[in-house]
Amino acid sequence: MRNSLFPYLFSMVVLSFCMFAAGAQPKEFNSDESTIAPYVLPDPLLTQTGRRVRNKRQWERVRRPELYSLFEGEMFGKMPGRPRDMHFKVLSVDGQALGGIATRKEVAVYFNASDTSYMTLLMYVPNDRKGPVPAFMAINAKGNHTTGTDTDISLPSPEQVRRYGRKYKPSERGVNQRKWPYEYILSNGYAVVTFYKGDVDPDFHDGFRNGVHAAVDGDAPRQPDSWGTVAAWSWGLSRALDYIETDGDIDSRRVAVLGHSRLGKAALWAGASDQRFALVISNNSGCCGAALSRRTIGETVARLNRTFSHWFCENYKKYGDNEASLPFDQHELIALIAPRPVYVASASQDLWADPKGEMLGLVNAVPVYGLYGYAGITIEDLPPENTPVLSDIMGYHLREGKHDVLLYDWEQYVAFADRFLK
Repeated sequence: MRNSLFPYLFSMVVLSFCMFAAGAQPKEFNSDESTIAPYVLPDPLLTQTGRRVRNKRQWERVRRPELYSLFEGEMFGKMPGRPRDMHFKVLSVDGQALGGIATRKEVAVYFNASDTSYMTLLMYVPNDRKGPVPAFMAINAKGNHTTGTDTDISLPSPEQVRRYGRKYKPSERGVNQRKWPYEYILSNGYAVVTFYKGDVDPDFHDGFRNGVHAAVDGDAPRQPDSWGTVAAWSWGLSRALDYIETDGDIDSRRVAVLGHSRLGKAALWAGASDQRFALVISNNSGCCGAALSRRTIGETVARLNRTFSHWFCENYKKYGDNEASLPFDQHELIALIAPRPVYVASASQDLWADPKGEMLGLVNAVPVYGLYGYAGITIEDLPPENTPVLSDIMGYHLREGKHDVLLYDWEQYVAFADRFLK
């Protein structure tokens, strides 16, 4: 009886998870600003010993390392470096993709000496170029083949499908294409690099056995500060950049890392962890992304840790319903990106992600950018919809609509990137 019921029960669990993971807001959650209890944000310029940071040298030598260590040990978990046996293989090249405007490449990034654990990069490079071009790098949520209607994008292998934990169908090709306006990005002189999140780590709690944790950590026992899935996705972004450094078509010094929703959390941590990324963009990243945790609006630390217990390290669970005890808040995650440019975007109907909290996460990182002589965004309230607010190093907008990444968002990101990557 147990064996006969298992496939059905498993399919129901997966279906329910996928419906939740699609980005829909729960029907019941707190979005009332009047209920926010008074809170005090940690000062990003105050060291753990109470010393005031007064210049960029003190920030880089003292405060930044200790703050990074706190995020690493208490939230994301400690990531390994580049694997010694990591290697690459170009799987396919088409110089006339998307009607001839781009060169499409598929590249396998193998995480160890074995060829069984890898992620597949999908790359589009504009053909109208005179040298290496800047690029946007972002993880996709459902598979490379879902980002566009290009029928030559490879489908997942049977082994990948098994690891992903759910069935992939050819009919899914292009289902997320509106999130990936390739032609627009390419026409503005940028390459695009993406890979499927499940290639690095599946987005369900598998005991960390079906993804990169097993490939890199082996049988090492899990510790309270062992890296979770969000850190694994961030790590994957860095490994993709490792390959880009070997590819002559893209300038690895001009790569913007971008992420939406849970992958926006990963993009922020990648930007904080890997200073090779030239620009960092958070799109609707919400709680544990750009939004201040101490506001306890929308998704909270407690609810996130219950629903997605694999995302962060075990230490992070002790801060559920206890945000005041956090030794940091998310403005300090954004501060770790300084002095590189950063852009945060929200959506007016995405209350689950706490748009005002996302804005305040950016605003409260300003003092660190000030150490480098940059003027940040200093607004106190949300701007009108579809009205970007820019400083010399920061950008923010509140797009009308729901939890999503749309052409409007990409238009702002391209315009912002033009200021720094061209």
